[in-house]
Amino acid sequence: MPQDEMTIDELIASQKPGHALDRCFYTDPGIYVLELERIVMRNWILAGHQSELPRPGDFKVIDVANESAIIVRGSQGDLNAFANVCRHRGSLVCLERNGSVRKFTCPYHGWMYDIDGNLVAARNMPGDFDKTEHGLQQISVDTVHGLVFVSFSDKPPSLKGAKRDLAEPMALFGFEHLKVAAYREYDIPANWKLSIENYLECYHCATAHPDYAKMHTLMLDSDKRERTQHHMLEKMDACGMRDLLIGHRHGMARPGEMGYGYSRTALFEGYQTGSRDGTPVAPLLGELKDYDGGASDFDFGPFSYLLAYSDHVVCYVFTPVDVGNSRCDIYWLVRDDAREGKDYHVDDLTWLWDVTTKADKTIIANNAKGVQSRYYQPGPLSGMETSERGFIEWILAELNGH
Repeated sequence: MPQDEMTIDELIASQKPGHALDRCFYTDPGIYVLELERIVMRNWILAGHQSELPRPGDFKVIDVANESAIIVRGSQGDLNAFANVCRHRGSLVCLERNGSVRKFTCPYHGWMYDIDGNLVAARNMPGDFDKTEHGLQQISVDTVHGLVFVSFSDKPPSLKGAKRDLAEPMALFGFEHLKVAAYREYDIPANWKLSIENYLECYHCATAHPDYAKMHTLMLDSDKRERTQHHMLEKMDACGMRDLLIGHRHGMARPGEMGYGYSRTALFEGYQTGSRDGTPVAPLLGELKDYDGGASDFDFGPFSYLLAYSDHVVCYVFTPVDVGNSRCDIYWLVRDDAREGKDYHVDDLTWLWDVTTKADKTIIANNAKGVQSRYYQPGPLSGMETSERGFIEWILAELNGH
């Protein structure tokens, strides 16, 4: 049981509003198991972009905590997702991270599955063995305007609201006509909630991220940030951008739906995008005609966050590995007709969010070490940590079954 044999209900009731979580929420194995059941495996997680799987047989594997999924373009052109677990004795079926196949063959005993998940070969089985009853188990998979999401639940939250309400802002950037220009994984020695909480607040940005802070006004408090928006708002129409604000994040999600949101914030004047010198690193996206000097935030549920500049999109995905470790996957998206080496260079494209994420990894690891101390006490959150507070309150509500 968690701290001092308190029940989860008692721990939630003892949580001070507007404060960080108690240590046990980051360290207790029992709470972590409950989070997997009530939060992690119930929700949608960004698994990449549809451009990664253009032809039947193209596949990729994603891992979340103790689960693994194969996402594959099926024989009829649809995306399929299957548990990466052989129906014989449970071995992982696919050991490669991505590729293209005609069939999947379990490396243990050779059971073979087609790209639609059907078992097509199994040696030396009894005469009454029915292959049709031993296909790969399906995992929920769907796309939101080009982005691929998976869920390890048979009844995940609905994506209808996100598809409808985010259609306009996602069309501005041409999401269905993007491609993955770069992908990196960052292992973080900390509980998954610490990783997400760090992403959700910019209270630390001025101290920890000098490169980010010199270009992004999100590091300012809300009043100061509001006063910097005018130069972006004045340019929006001429640049093909629209001033939109969509907010159904976390606890504000409609019943039965995945939370989602969209907003656009000005960069400091003189910066067109997130790059070393603020100049473009790739061709303009979608319907955009010019640079308005802003960057857009998209939220998709509790694990997936996007930052859309006018010339590229950065996708952040946070997932648990175990109670004390998490992973951050980052995808950099550009126009699907952009050519590497001519229209963009990967080092320039990835520079800002690579250095920022490496710095965040150190910050979060130090946070995790401090949280484990007997002297740790949850402190009050600042006015620049409202998104983190909303996330914490949503976590507690989900753990409480609400």
